[in-house]
Amino acid sequence: MPLDLQEQEQIDQLRDFWQKYRNLIAGVLTVVLFAYAAYSAYHWWLNNQATEASKLYETMVSAIAKGDKDQTLRAANDLQKDFARTTYAAMSSLVAARVASDAGDSAKAIEYLRWAAKNASNDGYLALAKLRLVSQLIEQGGDQNFTEADQILKEKPIQGFEALWLERRGDWYLVQKKNAEAKASYQEAWKKLDQAKELPEDARRLLKVKLDAVGGLAQ
Repeated sequence: MPLDLQEQEQIDQLRDFWQKYRNLIAGVLTVVLFAYAAYSAYHWWLNNQATEASKLYETMVSAIAKGDKDQTLRAANDLQKDFARTTYAAMSSLVAARVASDAGDSAKAIEYLRWAAKNASNDGYLALAKLRLVSQLIEQGGDQNFTEADQILKEKPIQGFEALWLERRGDWYLVQKKNAEAKASYQEAWKKLDQAKELPEDARRLLKVKLDAVGGLAQ
């Protein structure tokens, strides 16, 4: 069936459009295809990393159950080295820090906490690493450790951990015998705890003990 003039004109316009923009269209399609391929490959890599990291983390858990400190720390080191972008690396570093601390190796514990405080991709693990690192540094004492702890506490608190941030600031003041400042920080932390219902009751009881030590809650 012959084409009428309007249909022929539309076909001619389409042909002209394609002749003019075909290279651009082909280029855009190529970019999109490459982007999709890269996206798919990246997610495959992430999934593969997570699978392999989970196996190594299970090895670490088994080592902890056996009381094998050396194998536990080796697994944590391997997770840091080979699977740094997975949550398992941060989890293992927090566990390894506790194992090292319990064994009396505070310096090693601080190393693991520093790594997690710098590399954890999960906000919860990042907050825990920073808070535990501050506690370790305060416990160690010394101007250099106090300065490092102070710098961490000056950072913006991670959402949901504001009360614990203030509590650690109170600890920082208290160990330097600045009781008035410690009390003020503990009181602010107490107020924040009312807004953080997800924190365990143990956190409230511990903070109450600290408040009592510096004069209790403001009346």
